[in-house]
Amino acid sequence: MRTVTATALTLTLAAAAATPAAANPHVSSTDGLWRMDGYGIVLSLDGDTFQEFQTTSVSCLKGDTARRTGPGTYTNAFGTVLTVRPGPNKNRASLGADSSVGHRTLRRIHALPADCTRPTPKDPRTAFDVFWHSFAENYPFFAAKGIDWQATRDRYRPKVDQDTTREELFALLSDMVRPLYDAHVAVQDGDRVFAQVRPGTELPTEAMDTKVKKFIGERDLKGAPYRQDFANGRITYADLPGSAHQGYLRISGMAGYLPEDAPYAAHLAELDKALDTILTEDRTQRLKGLIIDLRINGGGSDALGIHIAERLTDKPYVAYAKRARNHPTDPARHTRPEPIRVVPADGPRYTGPIAVLTGGSTISAGETFTQALINRPGGTIRIGQPTQGVFSDVMERKLPGGMAAILPNEEFLNRSGHTYDGTGIPPHLTEPVFTKEEFAKKRDSAFDRAVSVLRNDG
Repeated sequence: MRTVTATALTLTLAAAAATPAAANPHVSSTDGLWRMDGYGIVLSLDGDTFQEFQTTSVSCLKGDTARRTGPGTYTNAFGTVLTVRPGPNKNRASLGADSSVGHRTLRRIHALPADCTRPTPKDPRTAFDVFWHSFAENYPFFAAKGIDWQATRDRYRPKVDQDTTREELFALLSDMVRPLYDAHVAVQDGDRVFAQVRPGTELPTEAMDTKVKKFIGERDLKGAPYRQDFANGRITYADLPGSAHQGYLRISGMAGYLPEDAPYAAHLAELDKALDTILTEDRTQRLKGLIIDLRINGGGSDALGIHIAERLTDKPYVAYAKRARNHPTDPARHTRPEPIRVVPADGPRYTGPIAVLTGGSTISAGETFTQALINRPGGTIRIGQPTQGVFSDVMERKLPGGMAAILPNEEFLNRSGHTYDGTGIPPHLTEPVFTKEEFAKKRDSAFDRAVSVLRNDG
């Protein structure tokens, strides 16, 4: 879902019915029909094709298709590589995506749900029902946000009938989710998108990123003995002026390192090129402090965030645990939490003190990367403002008639089993972040605080 934030990565999968093994030279042990634990997804694997069915208790709509590109692997239209691995018996399997972290459990079923075998009406009321049920059966945060979703249905459904126009339906669905103030929730109709961020925060934009980057270059990095941009300008590194022992690493996204149509593997290679140049053996030994600036970070791939974290430790640790809501009527039921580990990378690694700068425009994968540094050995302090408060991969659910609903269904748990959804990850030290006053007075309080803290720690 690239139009709501540059951040959240959605898994879109692929198409056909199962064929007997003897008739298909490409048959594998994972061919057949599968129900995903959580996510409201049924999959059909048949040799070279992989079909997604998006289901609710009242509907079943086909998702996208992907093609087989290797043993157990399929590549979708976005270049994401999906891997299906057999489980401990023939009725279990797991699904992973190279751009995401964690796995999804699959359970074999012997027939498609009945709704998948008949056409779905495309009238406005059916679209409303699929929209409402998609949230009712998957969204984890109604209670935390104080929203009565049943009452929302009772209020809005009588306003929809066969004469409701597309524009009216779009406005009505947008009004339904408006009180969530969830940057991973959206209503989409072609190029038209309704989405909003937490009150008091801003969605990162290209214009904002350009303005902030220029400000930092002129104010914070003026006279830096070494400074270089990488990865299509998404990453900047500088040795700080006046100190041979402090470095500054700005990351404005966990995506966009190459043109949009480049696959994840190419973005990962571009990131590695940048990190190999930045985290040399000489620099990792010389630095006594590193500022990582995520204040403008539109997110992208959680896996890239974990990859960066692996360059910042010499000891393995758990970044967070990931789980998904998996019951249509009980929002308190989830998949088993899967620990997501950080394993030290080969080669030079920086293991000293880190100051992470965050704010309300630190979104999605920028937040999961921030979370991945919380338990990092070596000392990490957060400075600035709370992050946006959206962590989950997003589900993109098709609606009858052509619109789409976008929503989260996962939780990223900290060591105590809680999430930072809604509120965001708080800083240890609170400082203003890119306010009008800061710009007007040419101040960067969070940056200055980080320099001071790291100098004292070093």
